[in-house]
Amino acid sequence: MNSSWIKISNQSLDIDAYLAEPSSPTSAAIIVIQEIFGVNPHIRDVTERFAQAGYIAIAPAIFQRTAPGFEVGYSQEETKLGRSHKDQTQADELLSDLQATIDYLKAKGIQKIGVIGFCFGGHVAYLAATLPDIQATASFYGAGIVTMTPGGGEPTVSRTPDIQGTLYAFFGTQDPLIPVEHIDQIEAALKAHHIDHQVFRYPVGHGFFCDRRADYDSTAAADAWEKVNALFSRLKD
Repeated sequence: MNSSWIKISNQSLDIDAYLAEPSSPTSAAIIVIQEIFGVNPHIRDVTERFAQAGYIAIAPAIFQRTAPGFEVGYSQEETKLGRSHKDQTQADELLSDLQATIDYLKAKGIQKIGVIGFCFGGHVAYLAATLPDIQATASFYGAGIVTMTPGGGEPTVSRTPDIQGTLYAFFGTQDPLIPVEHIDQIEAALKAHHIDHQVFRYPVGHGFFCDRRADYDSTAAADAWEKVNALFSRLKD
């Protein structure tokens, strides 16, 4: 496995991205979408785990426009700073940057692409699922999907009919940021629009997949990782 920082061109914007590639050739790739804390050690670790599993994996910096090189920890002050950059994002810009990432992968000969996102990245992953080239999506505890969309407009859940691939969503039922009724609404929308999906609920809080956060739950994280690998294994078929 080899890893490096690269830049992805999106018109006049150069997007920093962390790229991890397996030692053997592959035609499948996973885009990893950060939390509000940037492409930090946890996100880089997840990216490398996918490369070790045989995928090209890439984590674009979704705060490139407002905070190039942004990377922080999990303190209250750092969380507030991360949220300030999240609040400056816009759905059309996020989708444009993700499409540029897809185009970069396709130029490398990649034919099958999945996306995974955590926290705000879980929300962005739900958006990314509407892009035609995304065949499988794993959305982890994305808050606000039923109440807003980045930059304003109809809530992101209203875009559910545009999802063309398979979507797995992972939530903690004790997450103070995502009421259970919001999970119910997301699941209802996926069912109503006949999206190939599964919604997984764990009796845990927010951020349960990240082993650097207080809400980390090793049992839920291990089970979710197993399900994620089952989802993305379809890309290798």
